[in-house]
Amino acid sequence: MAHRERATLRVGDVFLKIDADRTRADAEVEAMAGHRSRPRRSCGASRPCSRSPPFPGTALGRLGEPSAASPAAWRAAGAAARMLHGAPPPPWPGRSLDEVASHLDGECEWLVANGVLPIDAVTRNRRVAEAALRPWTPVFTHGDLRVTHVFVDGDEVTGVLDWSEAGPVDALFDLATLTLGHPEHLGDVVAGYGTASIST
Repeated sequence: MAHRERATLRVGDVFLKIDADRTRADAEVEAMAGHRSRPRRSCGASRPCSRSPPFPGTALGRLGEPSAASPAAWRAAGAAARMLHGAPPPPWPGRSLDEVASHLDGECEWLVANGVLPIDAVTRNRRVAEAALRPWTPVFTHGDLRVTHVFVDGDEVTGVLDWSEAGPVDALFDLATLTLGHPEHLGDVVAGYGTASIST
């Protein structure tokens, strides 16, 4: 996984994360340590990066492909998210509701201005997205809890990658990201998370 700001590489049995921003890299290591992910700093002072221990098993799934993971593994992923959300939040600020709304508006404007999608489709989906724009109580969230970042071995979660977006935000953001492209597993994730903990 890579883009212009950072990259995650698998080198043998470990995952190596390289980030162009030292402050962000340091925050990621702190977030991983807070979630007992046992990060290790490596690469020296000139290249901010960290490495994660090897995780047994495989990714929970891939976007656009059916997941081979069992319903129990998806429930375990929900339980892991609940455990994270119950941990003390990191000391840095998360995105505010106004920031999320502004980002959404900007993305919608870009889609229309560049003719990527018909304006009716953007408007309709923008209205749907407004359901997420409600006040929330910030909790410790992973921030990018996609299926390729969650590793499972059988029915157990063995590790979680890529903590660069971790921060105190809305718990439901993690659950929505985890089930993006896999709505058939939403019930399993919610069952593992615990419905009494979820407010809509």
